[in-house]
Amino acid sequence: MTKKFNEIYQNSIKNPEEFWLEASDNIFWFKKPSKILNKSNPPFYKWFEDGVTNTCYNALDIHIDQGNGKRTALLYDSPITGNKNKFSYEQLKSKVSKFAGALNSQGVSKGDRVIIYMPMIPEAVIAMLACARIGAIHSVVFGGFASNELASRIDDSKAKILVTASCGFEPGRTVEYKPLVDEAIKQAKHKIDKMILFQRPGHEVTLNAPKEVSWEEIVSNAKETDCVEMNSNEFAYILYTSGTTGTPKGIVRDIGGHIVALKWTMKNIYNINEGDIWWSASDIGWIVGHSYIVYAPLFKGCTTVLFEGKPVGTPDAGAFWKIISDYKVKSLFTAPTAFRAIKKEDPEGKFFSKYDLSKFESLFLAGERADPDTIKWAENLLKVPVIDHWWQTETSWAISSNCTGIEMMKTKYGSACKAVPGYDVKVIKSDKTLAKPNEMGDIVVKLPLPPGTFPTLWRADQRYKENYMSSYEGYYQTYDAGHIDEDGYIWIMSRTDDIINVAGHRLSTGAIEEVLSEHQSVAECAVLGIADKLKGQLPIGLVVLKAGVDKDNKIISKECVKMVRDKIGPVAAFKVVIVIKRLPKTRSGKILRGTIRKIADNVEYKMPPTIDDPTILSEIKQDLIKNNILKNE
Repeated sequence: MTKKFNEIYQNSIKNPEEFWLEASDNIFWFKKPSKILNKSNPPFYKWFEDGVTNTCYNALDIHIDQGNGKRTALLYDSPITGNKNKFSYEQLKSKVSKFAGALNSQGVSKGDRVIIYMPMIPEAVIAMLACARIGAIHSVVFGGFASNELASRIDDSKAKILVTASCGFEPGRTVEYKPLVDEAIKQAKHKIDKMILFQRPGHEVTLNAPKEVSWEEIVSNAKETDCVEMNSNEFAYILYTSGTTGTPKGIVRDIGGHIVALKWTMKNIYNINEGDIWWSASDIGWIVGHSYIVYAPLFKGCTTVLFEGKPVGTPDAGAFWKIISDYKVKSLFTAPTAFRAIKKEDPEGKFFSKYDLSKFESLFLAGERADPDTIKWAENLLKVPVIDHWWQTETSWAISSNCTGIEMMKTKYGSACKAVPGYDVKVIKSDKTLAKPNEMGDIVVKLPLPPGTFPTLWRADQRYKENYMSSYEGYYQTYDAGHIDEDGYIWIMSRTDDIINVAGHRLSTGAIEEVLSEHQSVAECAVLGIADKLKGQLPIGLVVLKAGVDKDNKIISKECVKMVRDKIGPVAAFKVVIVIKRLPKTRSGKILRGTIRKIADNVEYKMPPTIDDPTILSEIKQDLIKNNILKNE
């Protein structure tokens, strides 16, 4: 490790209270905390427990107090609708405090839950910050989620109000929200008090008063509202993530630690300063959208971009370059799958040459492992550092990264770099002993977790303990597998359930995918282990080709198999590569390997609520039948 980074990192691990006390001095407190860390009831640790603050004050009011109210807070760009807008900190505060007043007028107060089911429009950000202003707990549900999933979140959160819009837009189609919301409300056992609906121009829907009210109507009569003082350990939000039992897990975020940690990350991880232009190309329905579209950039006082579009198809594979060029974006944070999509459509980078990216300094990737081929492709095109970093919904910020604001470290392709200050990361083998450098195992984090992570699950303390804190005493189980090398670089190779056991040999899907992605015709790929009577499991590869490839699929498959056998070895027993049109993914870009595996093994599966396009699964099934992986029933 380099000296400067190493000193800061070691200090954060050896003296965590001193380290985070210093970081906490950079945020606004109504009452500064005197207790930095309460360790009396593990694993339920409490950071800054007697501090009093407010999330919205730290996102908006503080910058106006400091004379920066005219600075642009939010840039909105929707290539799907052609709409653009920008809001200064003063303008955004005015709209937020008005909507906060509107929520108050509907009976929402401190501690009440508000479901936000919205597309990527400024009103979604306004609703989140308005909840924070009055101390309500928001739960953002990805716009367009199935009705039963929305209903389960209404029931678990016992929400008072649901805020939605008339529709959302996808390339080539309109997603009507009102029928989905109506069905969810019908299914939910818990009944909300009121629905507030934002009418999108040209797509207005009929509302049934008095239970349903338009955004415009309630805002027109609302008064601006001041921030409510909140205890540091009260909750800012609930973000549901799919649970193994079928019941969604409500990840909660405590207010004080959330502000301290996220503000710290903007400079130290991303090298973003006040006034810089930052873009996180995600969705507010996911953790990346919460942390790095809305909260962290506004805590830091920079300008954040809200983009209603896709990396390809809105209108073409140059969509990202246009946004970076138009707004002089300093850094972009997106998922590797976005760049694989761009690479597939425009492998030569022809669209890139049309735009001026002279102000662009770095690209950060997270959400799924970034294969070396994609990173190298992006580096060659952009001529800036491309950084793969690793984090989770549970943590809300990076566990490992190249901390560019502290000290730029060398890239090791395939690694998510080193543990970020605050995280004491270890690898534990199946025999419960600590792994040596380069030994594969479960990746864990020593407790206590740093501020800004999840202190528990919503009304489910026991589930929190059993799911995350019981497998390895004193450690948080990440459910990711991999190794740490002799230089401290962390290699995330797969989810724990994506480890393939071939005749007793533990192989990671990530290692095989890394080889497949090096093939010059392959745009993206997935590897999964299918059941085999002789060897337990056998790996198969699914590959999607780059646009314009006219090589015979059988030749490509043979070449891919040979590459894996040459680089991984015969022990992988790797013999099957199937060329497919597209991979099934969640809306946030994660490949649904577990679902594909169940299809291949002819095991019953539930349609994933987060799937981007359900019709892909029937395509995959036909591909597996055609290649004799699955028998035609």
